[in-house]
Amino acid sequence: MDRISIITICYNNLQELTDTCLSVEQQTAQPFEHLIIDGSSESLIKDYLNQRPQPAYRRWINERDKGISDAFNKGIKQATGNILVMLNAGDTFYDEHSLQKVIDAFASNPQARWLHAKYMMKRGGQDVVLGKPFEAAKVYRGMRSISHQTMYVRKELFDQYGLFDTSLKIPMDYDFLIRIRNEPFYFLPQPIVRFAPQGISSTQYLRSLKETSQVYRKYFGNTLLHSLWQLRLKGLYYLLNSPVGKALYKLKVWLKLENM
Repeated sequence: MDRISIITICYNNLQELTDTCLSVEQQTAQPFEHLIIDGSSESLIKDYLNQRPQPAYRRWINERDKGISDAFNKGIKQATGNILVMLNAGDTFYDEHSLQKVIDAFASNPQARWLHAKYMMKRGGQDVVLGKPFEAAKVYRGMRSISHQTMYVRKELFDQYGLFDTSLKIPMDYDFLIRIRNEPFYFLPQPIVRFAPQGISSTQYLRSLKETSQVYRKYFGNTLLHSLWQLRLKGLYYLLNSPVGKALYKLKVWLKLENM
């Protein structure tokens, strides 16, 4: 039977961590383990974890790290489950049955070495459901259709392809996705996560585009498709952050056209 390890990294954000912990505890299917990697400079999270009764499946490490990738990698090395997911502090499951849906999907698709699903996030002040099946031929588009919070990966893939690249500040998940792009996967066509809007790649979008492009060129060199896609994303970014763009996006959501 598959054993799911949830890895949650956090840094001086106790409220966000408690939201995630509560979401995990409310699942109808318990994880095999919930690992919290706390790199905080303050003691609030450490005190919370040590003083509040915690589920038996929850373990934690309180020590400084060298960034997001390093924290992810600490969790992967500590994990004893055979399927891993990175659910950051502030991210929550879509509903109480989300983890059970993942377990059932792997049971029904034993050939899958990883899985991803739809997710909910805020865009233009509106809750929207995003996510489409990954297409290796369209990897030049970056993480457009995928949220790493919905990626459940068999641990053996990290053994085979390596851990997250600690030189990357934002698109470490994209770099790993490129490495495993030809591995069999399953797409769960239902939202399973509510994505926290304060993530780095949301607040530093243009920097994320630049680093994503650097990762792509590392593996594939310069391609016309990727260059044109980057121009499109930059144009959309400036449009959607304008008053007209925000109004148009709200209209689009209202019409229930969630995916471009």
